[in-house]
Amino acid sequence: MTAGGVYEPVQVHFDDLDAMGLLHNSRYAVLVERAIGAYWHRLGWAPDPARSAFPDVLMAVREFKVTYHAPIAEPGERLVHFWLERMGRTSGVYGFRVLSADRAPDGGVYGFRVLSADRAPDQAPDQAPDQATVHAEGYRVNVNLDPATFRPAPFSDEIRVAAAPLLKTAPAVLAEATPC
Repeated sequence: MTAGGVYEPVQVHFDDLDAMGLLHNSRYAVLVERAIGAYWHRLGWAPDPARSAFPDVLMAVREFKVTYHAPIAEPGERLVHFWLERMGRTSGVYGFRVLSADRAPDGGVYGFRVLSADRAPDQAPDQAPDQATVHAEGYRVNVNLDPATFRPAPFSDEIRVAAAPLLKTAPAVLAEATPC
């Protein structure tokens, strides 16, 4: 677990449910992808190098692991809490949790924010969602690729600066993840 990271709201749609009325196992990866994509798009990332704020435009998922804890049995809003466990020369390891979308004590809805003990949040109030239900958790390894060769390429300084608020401050706990 981490003290920091981003809490990104995502929507579970009716067609994400399987024949038993539960969120299909493959859709958890889609929720995580939507959350991480929304974060980076807000910062100016785009897959088109001509429109992207970053030179790193081709990232591939090398590994994805999900542990399921409690099923999601209906459409609606959920939260994806994610952070960077570590960022190597050419790859990064995101940790994530898919959470219930509990309401703030003041009745507000939690949206995008970065929370950490050593950084101020980008929005008030300074507290994490209640996180009453952890539906799933895991990690995802991304590799930055050179668009011309499809070989691993070093991350740019620009993307490292933008990713810094996501970096976990405590030692990495996802020992199973592929080293960077």
